[in-house]
Amino acid sequence: MTGSDRVGPVVAIVGATGAVGSTIIEIIDARADVPWSEIRLVASARSAGKVLRVRGEDVTVLALAPEVFDGVDVALFDVPDEVSARWAPIAAARGAVAVDNSGAFRMDPDVPLVVPEVNADQAAVRPKGIIANPNCTTLSMMTAMGALHREFGLEALVVASYQAASGAGQGGIDRLYAELAAVSGRQVGVRGGDVAEALAAAGLDPGASPFPAPLALNVVPWAGSVKDDGWSSEELKVRDESRKILGIPGLKVSATCVRVPVVTTHSLAVHATFSREVSVDAARKVLAAQPSIVLRDDPAAGEWPTPADSVGGDPTWVGRIRQALDFPNTLELFLCGDNLRKGAALNTYEIAEAVAATL
Repeated sequence: MTGSDRVGPVVAIVGATGAVGSTIIEIIDARADVPWSEIRLVASARSAGKVLRVRGEDVTVLALAPEVFDGVDVALFDVPDEVSARWAPIAAARGAVAVDNSGAFRMDPDVPLVVPEVNADQAAVRPKGIIANPNCTTLSMMTAMGALHREFGLEALVVASYQAASGAGQGGIDRLYAELAAVSGRQVGVRGGDVAEALAAAGLDPGASPFPAPLALNVVPWAGSVKDDGWSSEELKVRDESRKILGIPGLKVSATCVRVPVVTTHSLAVHATFSREVSVDAARKVLAAQPSIVLRDDPAAGEWPTPADSVGGDPTWVGRIRQALDFPNTLELFLCGDNLRKGAALNTYEIAEAVAATL
């Protein structure tokens, strides 16, 4: 995978040893659409020197430095916001198209926010040489909402998200498993405080948790940081990013983000209002025609999407499609998508594929 005899573009994965970076490598191994002449793995100095297997070859992880971007065509970033804010412009200045999975550039007017099934054309409009990947919560519904918007004209969204522990990173996964172990075999949940008491008895410090309340046997109506008027950062991302991706600056959006004791896969209950008449049958036909959507919608047979269906897979699962009671031109639907794959790694890589096709 050296670049000395290049017959294709060069891709760099920054944050290659992390959860999303590892998933990008899995996707590259499974998809041969792009004949990358070199796959360059990059991480912090702490991880430099590790050897990872990519497309059947051993690749040594390089420490993040300006020169690692020399000769790179596409650089995929899955690192904290502050790292992307510093290094994505450096990659772009050295000739790479930077595709960033952090929140550093999502609302920058000179950086397109791209979901290939919805607005792939925007990937070509990148004044700063950077393309942003949406937040995994927003992304979980964008393929479905983009298809419905094209057909019926979306006007308003009311969204309740049910977000997996992995949305808080590896620390969120570890904390959930630790809490589940602490409550296992105990009669908890039958009176107030039992879960917290079980966690305390197991030596789990509430202050060390990435969640503001116990997550085991519980739901927490909060995700993100505190913003004005009681909103969380995650809820405002759903509004702002939906508007930008769909190209509807005035889209009415209200979201409530909830953390649930699921390891991986975000779910969303969506109340969507359209400018044109819409029926359940028409919506099903539109959604069924999307290659990256699995329609599972037969409540009488007990068929609807769940995180267990979606985890580890690429598609968005959609079901529970209903005509809203008392609201004209409005549908209710339920969606599930793996937040580590389509919600992060897969969409990032699909952007890279779209860029590579133009090189």
